Amino acid sequence: MIRIVLVDDQELVRTGLRALAERDGDITVVAEAADGGAGVDAVRAHRPDVVLMDLRMPRTDGIAATRQIVTDPALERVRVLVLTTFDDTEDILGAVRAGAAGYLHKDVAPVDLRAAIRTVADGDALLSPAVTRMVLATLASDPGTRTRPELLASLTARETEVLRRVALGESNDEVGASLHISPATARTYVSRLLAKLGARDRTRLVILGYEAGLVRPGEFTN
Repeated sequence: MIRIVLVDDQELVRTGLRALAERDGDITVVAEAADGGAGVDAVRAHRPDVVLMDLRMPRTDGIAATRQIVTDPALERVRVLVLTTFDDTEDILGAVRAGAAGYLHKDVAPVDLRAAIRTVADGDALLSPAVTRMVLATLASDPGTRTRPELLASLTARETEVLRRVALGESNDEVGASLHISPATARTYVSRLLAKLGARDRTRLVILGYEAGLVRPGEFTN
């Protein structure tokens, strides 16, 4: 059973999300909160697998709450899935940089919402294709993100290749096809990269790949 906490300032939205998330029987909502601060308290109390986090809320917003959850060693297994109606690039980048494992719009189809929760709970990162393109394009076009070549010092040549493919937005299947290795081997490499670079999830690997200068502006085309 996947345990989740809902954090949104609108009770009606939380009620709808609960009904949609629990429909198939393998996901259960263990707590709800109406702002980020209360959400962090609920997460610390219940230790869920996934948090569905709104971004714009009174008092403590979703970005600040996500950062508190991600930086708390006691909550290292908790994944944050941002769910919002807003398209603002700065909000999205703020959530990703804060450590969110995924980002979806609130108009997502119910089946896709449940699939996203399962994906994030399984340890993978998830951004909708449109959001992924925007995030990666913004990172790639900002010279300030390519300032940490030392990140590559501890990596083998093959690990560096895998990190570059991940930074391009490729899945494990796509990494395997690009490098002529099996998806299982690609997943093993990704796990090694997470450990070596101290990254919480695949989304963070994307950012580190850009910071290391592995991807040039315009390369992401998916």
